[in-house]
Amino acid sequence: MGYNASRVSLSYEMSQILPESDSTSIAYQKFKKTFGEDGSVLFIAIKDSALYKLNEFNAWYDLTDSIAAVDGVEGVLSISKLYYLRKNDSTKKFDFLPVFKRKPRTQHELDSLLKEVYSLPFYDGLLFNKKNDVVLMAITLDKEVLNTKARVALIYHIKEAGDAFAARHHLDIHYSGLPYIRTITAKKVENELLFFVVLSLLIASVILLVFFKNWRIVLATMTIVVINVVWVLGLITVFGYKITMLTGILPPLLIVIVVENSIFLLNKYHAEIIKHGNKIKALTRVVMFIGNANLLTNTTTAAGFAAFIVTGNKILVEFGIVASISIMVAYFLTLFLIPIFFSFLPAPHPKHTSHLDRGLVNRIVEKIVYAVQNYRAVIYTVAIIFTITGFYGISLLKTTGNIVDDIPHRDPLYKDLMFMEKYFNGVMPLEIMVDTKKPRGVLQLSTIKRINKLQNVLAEYPELSRSLSIADVVKFAKQAFYNGNPAMYSLPNSQEKNFIMRYVPSMGKNKRTIINSFVDTALQVTRISVQMANIGTKEIKRINDELRPRIDSIFPPQKYKVTVTGTSVVFLKGTNYLIKNLLTSLILALVVISILMALLFSSARMIVISMTPNLLPQIMTAAMMGFLAISIKPSTILIFSIALGISVDNAIHFLSRYRLQLRLNKWDIKVSVINALRETGFSMVYSSVVLFFGFFIFTLSTFGGTEALGYLIAFTLVIALLSNLFLLPSLLLTMDKRITTKRFKEPLIEIFDEEIDIELDDLRVEDIDTRGSA
Repeated sequence: MGYNASRVSLSYEMSQILPESDSTSIAYQKFKKTFGEDGSVLFIAIKDSALYKLNEFNAWYDLTDSIAAVDGVEGVLSISKLYYLRKNDSTKKFDFLPVFKRKPRTQHELDSLLKEVYSLPFYDGLLFNKKNDVVLMAITLDKEVLNTKARVALIYHIKEAGDAFAARHHLDIHYSGLPYIRTITAKKVENELLFFVVLSLLIASVILLVFFKNWRIVLATMTIVVINVVWVLGLITVFGYKITMLTGILPPLLIVIVVENSIFLLNKYHAEIIKHGNKIKALTRVVMFIGNANLLTNTTTAAGFAAFIVTGNKILVEFGIVASISIMVAYFLTLFLIPIFFSFLPAPHPKHTSHLDRGLVNRIVEKIVYAVQNYRAVIYTVAIIFTITGFYGISLLKTTGNIVDDIPHRDPLYKDLMFMEKYFNGVMPLEIMVDTKKPRGVLQLSTIKRINKLQNVLAEYPELSRSLSIADVVKFAKQAFYNGNPAMYSLPNSQEKNFIMRYVPSMGKNKRTIINSFVDTALQVTRISVQMANIGTKEIKRINDELRPRIDSIFPPQKYKVTVTGTSVVFLKGTNYLIKNLLTSLILALVVISILMALLFSSARMIVISMTPNLLPQIMTAAMMGFLAISIKPSTILIFSIALGISVDNAIHFLSRYRLQLRLNKWDIKVSVINALRETGFSMVYSSVVLFFGFFIFTLSTFGGTEALGYLIAFTLVIALLSNLFLLPSLLLTMDKRITTKRFKEPLIEIFDEEIDIELDDLRVEDIDTRGSA
């Protein structure tokens, strides 16, 4: 596993949300096969009138050329590197020529060439914004490089060149585009993975030292933690996966789960040492009596993660598989290694076990016992108020999500994105694919006019940038046909069109030209490209729903097949699909956990009682999201399955101990509940503290989704702890014999009772009379 862990790599590809069989996914794949990637352009923008001065402009010219020469860059367009069409009467073709054939040598020459640039409406709103002195550089990257580790060096090479230019000329520079956003995001994932692993190790070590006051315990537990982290990273490689934003949180997550397992085992070990002082006997009982309970708690936690496998979403399926297997690995590692390690170490000193007899946690547990015995009515009232408040908060929940959703607003990445939206209306790709259903149908003037009409419709939406299509190319060609007259930038009539099209160069099969960027080789399918602002799924759906009837009115469905696709549309459909499937996975997790608890308790009533205190935290967490206006989206809904699987652990340990106490106390329910609460209270508090801080560190993440996961699960665990300490024992005392049925006393899975095991020293031989009676 160490070898495999050393080969683990980051994922640089866009997450595949939809299954391949989905119609939206099929349409998007068809678009990419015809026209290539829609999200392979990196944008650099500058807002400063000083750029039009000779020295600054020539520096921008050099920057453009240097970036164009970088390996992995397919092409660059900027105000210093753009092209115009010139009618060549001798060849009867349009020549595709650069406006700037070399760097301008004087300010007058620059001003003259800029005047020529501004006479080309084709580029206005795409590469420059005349009203605000904003210029844009569009860098098309090789998609083969984008899906490999080489993209990091490529993106950072471009960024370093841009930053150096901005520093030399004291300009603010802005970067955006999906390749840039994904690369910076992946790099952040890599940095955070190491940060959270180190921080988790540090916090877990401190908590263990505070609780147990023993460096040997800390070192032994941390050794198991390191082994488990190696296994997590190794499993990612073994399954052929890569580290994503989700699998990146698994190593620190598994650290706290290993520590939680260790706490239950070590508390039992110390309790046994206090009882009889026999180290080997104590370790044997740890394996026998805590092993089964830990098996069920780890299985329920794994079930919460494994539920993601049914979503059909690639990134969540990988997360579910690796997480669920790693949790079970953590169980076996702690069960085997804790007893092995401590069998070689001396028995703990009385000062190391003093935490079980006195201290803050002991006083807290006693106060809880007193409250459960005397203030159950208050506990129920508080629980009911919380539940009512929770349902009100849930009514405030909204479902939405943005393509760039997990980046905080204070991050430069987000600020640059907002800059692009302000001056160019966004950088998120939206594509409209028009199939004319016949070869060369794209070149018909009626089709071009319909495309132009649809572009006018798109221009009505402030959330969309200026669109680009074959209609704009035809307008560009007409302007060139009339010797570059800006007033002639318009659609030709049928007679003009016939003359103009003769000048258009033929398409090269493997050559990217101004024509084949917009049409397929049969001239049957064309595209309308537009960029969208980083708006929510509801706004994307509204635009999509409004466009559909207007598209059908312009392009009769019997003659044309028009498909709205691109990253934005795939994200919309994918988000809705994911939320639906995550809700299914949450229900599945609830069912699976209930079944696992049925194996232990064999009583439907007891399962209901045990699940009730663990559903309250889910309700309160959803309410918190409603009150704080945190939307239901893929990055927040997965919290519930994770939290349910972890929070139910305390209930399992408590009820297991409760059943054992019933046997010891001749089915005296009140005494059994109080004794079980006293015995498990320490471990419940200890493990919850570790889990709380283990998840709370994720609030330091620079990703909104990971940050939300941190404080929402931490909040859920606090409510779950209080619920299992106060509400669960109260329900058992109130319901009394109505729930403690014969089925509960005779489980399918036995948790051994350490109080009734046979002591060889206590055996004695009795006399037996000749009639065979004792």
